[in-house]
Amino acid sequence: MAKRVQLILNQDVSKLGKLGDLVEVAPGYARNYLVPKQLASPATRGLLKQVERRREIERQRQEELKQQATEQKSALEQVTGYSISVQVGENEAIFGTVTTQDVVDIIKQNASIDVDKRSITIPDIGKLGTYEAEIKLHSDVTAKINLQVVSK
Repeated sequence: MAKRVQLILNQDVSKLGKLGDLVEVAPGYARNYLVPKQLASPATRGLLKQVERRREIERQRQEELKQQATEQKSALEQVTGYSISVQVGENEAIFGTVTTQDVVDIIKQNASIDVDKRSITIPDIGKLGTYEAEIKLHSDVTAKINLQVVSK
């Protein structure tokens, strides 16, 4: 039985690991594929320290992004007047639909915050009323706002 070799990945490798991961692979796989294609490097003490430093920097960056998202969430939820004006037909049914871009425009107008429209989830809006929209600001932070759909 052949001994396993420890490598540090220089890039993401599918079914093996992500950049900076310490992996154990067969010597032939390391010698014939990963090292020649510069997908991985042999694990040394110095490289392990570099990887650890990179992980710490990335962790701090993610923490800062989460803090910013938390501040945005509180700013979004403090504003209560998110109102969208639409054309109305019979039985308070609206013409067209309320889109995520409409929600982005209302947020920009009322709270002066830029939000990516792909991060917004709104229910199907077909009538006048109050609806709740979710805005995913970070993987751990989601803001909920109330939208008033009113007639023009």
